[in-house]
Amino acid sequence: MNGTQQKFTALVLAADRTDNDPITQYTGTSCKAFAPVYGKPMIIRVLDALAANSLVDSVVLCGPPESRLADCPPLKKRIDSREIIWLSNKESPSRSAEHGLNHIPADSPVFLTTADHALLTPDIVEYFLTESLKSNGDATVGLVKQTQMTDAFPGTRRTVFHLRSGGICGCNLFTFNPQGRALVKFWRTVEDLRKQPWRLIAHLVTPNIVLSYLFRRLSLGQALDMLATKSGVRVMPVLMPDARAGIDVDKVEDLLLAESILSESSTLSGQYKKIS
Repeated sequence: MNGTQQKFTALVLAADRTDNDPITQYTGTSCKAFAPVYGKPMIIRVLDALAANSLVDSVVLCGPPESRLADCPPLKKRIDSREIIWLSNKESPSRSAEHGLNHIPADSPVFLTTADHALLTPDIVEYFLTESLKSNGDATVGLVKQTQMTDAFPGTRRTVFHLRSGGICGCNLFTFNPQGRALVKFWRTVEDLRKQPWRLIAHLVTPNIVLSYLFRRLSLGQALDMLATKSGVRVMPVLMPDARAGIDVDKVEDLLLAESILSESSTLSGQYKKIS
């Protein structure tokens, strides 16, 4: 992705995947994306972060179901005013992403994120998209080092991929140029095989790669080279400097953590204003 004048169409995935989602049960909301985080539905937090960024040209929202939109008046208002484009979600994340891409012009670079990224900020978006534009890949993925996460948020539990240079955590931040969209089709194949783990492993990796990962000898570059070989898409990593980029709200403890971070940020902001 080259050229700093490009603008992205943002694609936000916002569908629940279970009727027993712990966040909806805890908050009493009709779907996870509407759960309030420090007084504001997390989907609105995501949309506000996108709206405040000059590199985002338009927003496509895939989900929640149309029958639930009235349960979040601020979201319904933005959809009715065409501030954002709403699409129905499909039965899986990859199919929803593919559905969304089919409604975005083929020559438009795409920024994909999720509605549960409650700590997304304009600065995080700006950094990720700016670095993505500098890359020479077909797609980019946002990552945070495990050491950053543990230093910033001791005790928090995140999914960690253990590589030779240390653990890394995903951020639910991706970009695709027109060639990079093929990665979503590869993602769909992976989803289709997820209930057949041995076929999935055989499809994705060689035994040498499995052993390298198990013994923590696999580098990030090797992992991405393997992905390029399997998918035909060259994916470049963007290491994020802000550990908040690695927090999404999947569990109740994630929600409580996000609220404590936002509360602390609000307190510090208020103190700064008083001093000023």
